[in-house]
Amino acid sequence: MRKSGQWLLMLACGLLPLAQATAQTAQPYSWVTLGTMGGPMPRAGRNEPANLLMRRGEAHLIDTGDGAMTGMALAGADYPDLRSIWISHIHFDHLGGLFAVLGLRLQTRTTVPLTIYGPPGMKEIVSGLIAAMRPSALSGFGIEGEVALDPAASIRVVELDDDAQVQQDGFRVKVATNSHYSFAPGSVEERTYRSLSFRFELPDRAIVYTGDTGPSENVTRLAQGADLLVTEMIDLDDTLAQMNRRVRHISDTEKANMAAHLTRHHLSPAAIGIMAQKAGVKAVVVTHIAGGGASDAGADARYQAAIGQQYQGPVRIAKDRDHF
Repeated sequence: MRKSGQWLLMLACGLLPLAQATAQTAQPYSWVTLGTMGGPMPRAGRNEPANLLMRRGEAHLIDTGDGAMTGMALAGADYPDLRSIWISHIHFDHLGGLFAVLGLRLQTRTTVPLTIYGPPGMKEIVSGLIAAMRPSALSGFGIEGEVALDPAASIRVVELDDDAQVQQDGFRVKVATNSHYSFAPGSVEERTYRSLSFRFELPDRAIVYTGDTGPSENVTRLAQGADLLVTEMIDLDDTLAQMNRRVRHISDTEKANMAAHLTRHHLSPAAIGIMAQKAGVKAVVVTHIAGGGASDAGADARYQAAIGQQYQGPVRIAKDRDHF
């Protein structure tokens, strides 16, 4: 494809930063990758998983890894504009920043209604965070006569499961369970816990966010015909090497369990290509990058090439605060 034609295709699919788009082609909603690191290990240059769906006067967080609020501010969103939060699953790297979100709400005495959507377990988690905020709420700013604000004020939590649909003012969200968990059949864990993928049906395009998942027919169906597939990715060899080098305090059995999880419950570049091609999506954005890329300047090109062996459309390896 000629360079000019490729530029136009990427622009049409939302793969160019907003600074490169003209006012005529700007989307009503912008998707921003606030944090693009996969996993809980700190890494310079990439925050933990978090995304933002925003337009003027309105913001929605999708996963809230550590640093999400700073990323939101750097993306140009105003905190009082936050209307909803969508948590894909309850691993700490995807919700470690939720306490900061709620704490800022308390400190700024914000009472605009906020709905937190997530899988089973979210009500218990949010209830615990609010309980942890009560001493700060009661002490306030240390001013005589100050009226304490209830940290639970105007916060609603909605737990979601497979095939759920949620109608917002400007868009609709469809939900599918994915394959990030594989508990023993019939176990309490299998009956209780879910990892979710979301399809955001906006006025002019559909964006599917996989969250964390392995290969999944359920997610492939959810993504059918989407304009943008925002997907996780793992560099398995590099991630396993890092785990063996840095996580030394756990047993060999625990390491084997972690290796099985990383292998079965995440998407390799080839698996991303297969999913994108089967779903017929118009473009792919890779985020939640686990392993690789930290010091390898050629990693992005390798990932794109591996995805491109299975999928013929545009592929972008996201950085923190990229706009789509």
